[in-house]
Amino acid sequence: MKNLLILVLCAGMASSVAAQTSSTVQLAEMRGSPAPEALNPEPTPSVGLTASLPAGTAVKMRLETTISTRTSKAGDRFSGLVTEAVKFQGRTIVPVGAALEGRIARASERRRIWGKPTIDLRPDTIVMPNGNRFSFTAVVVDTNARPEVDVNDEGQLKGRGHDGGDWKETGLAAGGGALGGSLIAGPEGALIGAGVGATASAVHWLIKTRSATLPAGTEIEFELSRPMSLGAGSDAQ
Repeated sequence: MKNLLILVLCAGMASSVAAQTSSTVQLAEMRGSPAPEALNPEPTPSVGLTASLPAGTAVKMRLETTISTRTSKAGDRFSGLVTEAVKFQGRTIVPVGAALEGRIARASERRRIWGKPTIDLRPDTIVMPNGNRFSFTAVVVDTNARPEVDVNDEGQLKGRGHDGGDWKETGLAAGGGALGGSLIAGPEGALIGAGVGATASAVHWLIKTRSATLPAGTEIEFELSRPMSLGAGSDAQ
């Protein structure tokens, strides 16, 4: 009899616990709260964060192709490798060894009287080591090719224009003409010879051009002109 009473009491307690649990689930559903078993859901796969770089970020690269105003022309492609990891907020966004590609917008030689030879580079793509490609817009801000090639405020690479060597060249030509004239016709011949020599030198100076060259291995620093987004899961750490 005693054992029967214990069994009845246990059955009653189990029924009470089941009813209480059912009521809790129903109440939670009515209130819009998660049921007890939903409080510890199965973990879901993590979603990659969007990697991005703000405008003004520096990207340093080393040319793999030679660029020259003598041989290159607008539309030609150029390429290089990133030499310094680009980081943002402690994360490596662009690793060393990523490829940087772009096109030459301008490669022009100028006659000395008209200005300096100009190279204008327009990078457009970064290729990650895993092959992913991302759009890239930047301007040149520095190069180790100075002083032979300088960078102006517009991000163009400028070769040298006329300098003291040109005036020396003109003076030597004039002096040589004067000496030759004096040997032939005395003082008057010297004046005429100097004039002829200076004129010939000036003509040569006017038609001569200067070139600018960036050999393979030249280091160039670009600066992002607009933010660069690399999409989800592109962190290169």
